[in-house]
Amino acid sequence: MKGQQFFVYIMSNPRRTVYYTGMTNSLERRYIEHVWKQHNISFTARYNVIDLLYFEEYISSLDTIKREKQIKGWTRKRKIELIKTTNPEMKNLFIVTSSC
Repeated sequence: MKGQQFFVYIMSNPRRTVYYTGMTNSLERRYIEHVWKQHNISFTARYNVIDLLYFEEYISSLDTIKREKQIKGWTRKRKIELIKTTNPEMKNLFIVTSSC
């Protein structure tokens, strides 16, 4: 049986003018909530934060919370540098494909 997973993630709007750092135990579910603006008065809904740019996986919720708080305290420049370590072109990592 697979253990519990937790994720720290960074998302942005298409113009890359805002960055949002969050944590979740289901990256796919949380991404969909952001894209569909499930919380319509939230920061991510107001600023159209729909692109997943970066994520890290953890097995401990406490480690995940600690890392999220650490990244949230960083400057914009440092967050961008972190994103570019694994996603240099800063493309949306969550691409939904359909078979039409």
